[in-house]
Amino acid sequence: MTVLIERATETDVGEVSVLLGEIEAYYGGDNVPGDMEQIRSALFSGQPAATVLLAREGDEVLGMASYSLLWPAAGAETSLYLKELFVREAARRRGVAGLFMARLREEAEAAGCTRVEWTADQSNPPALKFYAAYGAEPRGDKVFYRIGK
Repeated sequence: MTVLIERATETDVGEVSVLLGEIEAYYGGDNVPGDMEQIRSALFSGQPAATVLLAREGDEVLGMASYSLLWPAAGAETSLYLKELFVREAARRRGVAGLFMARLREEAEAAGCTRVEWTADQSNPPALKFYAAYGAEPRGDKVFYRIGK
């Protein structure tokens, strides 16, 4: 069967909610689905905060990628910032993450972005290995900060 990468629609809010719980569990938290009203607002309001891509094989959702556009990137350019890439365990090592990365590049090009950027946790060796195999190299010129949760 063929894996398709497509933008989530408002009818996918429930599936995105479940995936967010799975992502939280992957990183050591509780597998609690995300608040569906927050998801609906973040993705489908008049000022969406992000776009979600879903990987589907038939009716089965294999994973998701979430991104936002950032400006300015360099000068007055725009970049696509990949916030989350997650493939369910049963679908890993089947090329789904590579399909997501290819689609993200297409989305970036269509939006006029000059680059795709993301971070990865040092404590996630499979992700680091995937990105290295994909040809991405870590950048040591930035320091990541956070205020809040």
